[in-house]
This record gives sequence, C-alpha cells and structure tokens, in this order.
Amino acid sequence: MLSRSLSGALVASRRDVPMVTPPPVPKVSVVICTLDEHEAIGGVLDDLIADLAGVRHEIIVVDDSLDDATAQVVLGRARRHPAVRLIRRNGAGGLASAAIAGWDAARGETLAIMDGDGQHDPRLIRRMLERMAQVRADVVVASRYLDDNGSGLTGLRHWGSRAGVMASSLLLGLRLADPLSGCFAMTRAWYEAVRPRLSGLGFKILIDVVASTRRRPRLEQMPTALRPRVGGVSKLDLRVVFDLLALLVEKRTGGALSARMTQFLFVGLTGLLVHLTVLSTGRVLGAPFWLGQSSAIFMAMNWNFMLNNGLTFRDHRLRGRALWQGLLSFYVACLGGAAISEAVGAALHALGVPWFAAGVAGAVAGAFWNYRAVQRLTWRPAKAARQAGMVLAAWTGRIIR
Repeated sequence: MLSRSLSGALVASRRDVPMVTPPPVPKVSVVICTLDEHEAIGGVLDDLIADLAGVRHEIIVVDDSLDDATAQVVLGRARRHPAVRLIRRNGAGGLASAAIAGWDAARGETLAIMDGDGQHDPRLIRRMLERMAQVRADVVVASRYLDDNGSGLTGLRHWGSRAGVMASSLLLGLRLADPLSGCFAMTRAWYEAVRPRLSGLGFKILIDVVASTRRRPRLEQMPTALRPRVGGVSKLDLRVVFDLLALLVEKRTGGALSARMTQFLFVGLTGLLVHLTVLSTGRVLGAPFWLGQSSAIFMAMNWNFMLNNGLTFRDHRLRGRALWQGLLSFYVACLGGAAISEAVGAALHALGVPWFAAGVAGAVAGAFWNYRAVQRLTWRPAKAARQAGMVLAAWTGRIIR
C-alpha cells in the first residue's frame, strides 16, 4: 500500500514538472574566427543578424585574441541577440583549428564560415544557403576569381593568393576557382564525413574540407570580391604559405605524410645545410674532424629546435622556462634518432647497399623517430591543450564554464 502511494506521488510530481522544450535546430550555424578584430566584429555581427532575419541561425565567434576587447564586443551583442555565442581559446592559434572548434560546437543543419574583419559581405551567407538548396550541393564557395571584377586583394597578397590557387589546382586537381577562400558553407553531413581527417593546420581551411576524402564534394561557386578591411590585419605571411604547402602535401599523399610531419622534415633539410656549413667551416679552419662534426651536430640541433618551435609546432610554442626545458628534451629525442640513423645505415651498408643510399635510409629512419619522439617529449599537444585553459562559451551574455 505504501509503495503504491509513493509511486503515485512520484507520477504526480513528474506530471507537475513543466516540460522543457529544446530550442529548434538552427538552419545555419555561422562561425566567425577573430584575432584582435574588435574594431570590425560589432558591425559584422549587426549586418549578419539583420540579413539572416527570418532564418533560424546561430553565430559562433571563436576568439583567439590576447586581450578581451574583441570578446567584450561579442558579449555585448550576445546580451541582445540570443543567437550569438562566443568561444574563447587561450593559448591556441590558427584559423583552421578555430573553425573546427566552432563547427564542433555548432548545432545547425548547415555550417558556414566568414571573416570577422569586415572583408566578407554578410549577405553572402543567405545567398549561399539559397544556392545550396537550389542545386543540392555539399559545399558552396564564395570565390574571388570567378569573374574579372577583381579579387579585392592588392600587391603581394593578390599574387601570393593566385600562386596558392595554382599550386592547389596542380597538386590536388581541385575544380575550384578560389580554393583559398575563407567564406563558404557546407552541409552537416559533409562536415561529419571529413571531420576525422581534418588537419586543422594553418589558416586555409577550405582545402582541408574539400580534399580530405576520396570522394570530392558536389561543389557550387558564386562570385564575390573582398571589401576594405575594417579592423585587424592580414594573416598572410610566410608561415601561412609554409602551412599551405605542407597541407597540400598531406592531401596529395592521402595522409601518408601529415602536414606537420612534412614541415618537420623540411626543417630537417635546412638543418642538414647548417650541419654541412659548420662542418665545412671547421675543415677550412683546420679543426679536427671530430670537433667540426660535434660542432655541426650541436648547431644543427639548435637550429632545428628553434625553427620547429616557431613554425612546425608554433601552436604549442614553448616560451620562457619551458623553452629551455624543451631544448633539453629535444637533445634527448634527437640522440635517439642519431643512434637509429647510425644503426640502420650501418646495417644496410653491411648488406651491400651503396653508402649514399644507406646513409639516406638511415637519415629518414632517424627523422621519423625524431618526429615521434619530440611530439611526446618536447611539444606535447594534449598537455598544451590543457595548459591553454578551459574553453569559455558565452550564450546570451552569460559565461558558461
């Protein structure tokens, strides 16, 4: 009798609890990646919100700025517009990884991206949605090179962008007028298909999205031109080009050589040049071979460490005390690679392999060891991610930890 009364009370209490209706799934989630763009982001959000009126949407700003200025502007808009969300990343960097972080947090049926510096016309998002519905495309790209009206870029930025387009077309065979575009939309189904293979390296995410599976997406392109930048600065520099070339290698090899490993091997080649230069200098000065060789090894290891810290692993860059600790661990890792290189080369040469081929094989084996070792000993992504701080999201102006 008592159990029946309790069960009846429980049923009654459950009926008294109001049902919470989950918010409707947005038609589109627009990700905007920002880096010190507080001067522009407010206007971009205002224009985008106005143009998407009548369309279920959410806007996710992923902010990598060192100060709070951009975040404060976004929070101000979020308090007035529930569709605006903010993700702050402390210690992370790169537009590609920021875009992935935003899309992973998104709930929309369609996922889009645009810049936060005012160069992309916010009206493009609605136009891409309409075009996607008309032609049933997987990816719709706003291209700067579909017509002769100009890209909106000038000088070195224009020619650098064109060179990247040509390299992407030649190496990957992409039928895209502008594979470096930073404004495009895709279906959630396509994103979920490519997500496990995304590199997340650098600042050019479109190539990553369209070239990460054997099947190419159903593509649609529409013309656009960049508007004058309202805030922020251009991200196009030699490091971005370095990232792009490495990403092209990764996609061309089907992931056999990752973009980061490609960068590591390239840095190793420059270290070889440093090694030979120091060794040759020692020979000219009359130093004994052992002294020249040891000096060359020491200089090359330091060169490789600094270059890898600034380029290959710059998203986990070591600074201050961690820099010196990392250098010591780099020495340890590379000593293991040197031992493997010597063992492989000597073994192959003993089997009759010509000395040059044996030496190259040993060097390659040592390089692969070094890459894996420094990932675990020197630049540890998992630890770096934890040290980067908890991602903070803002929903209608409220910080959610």
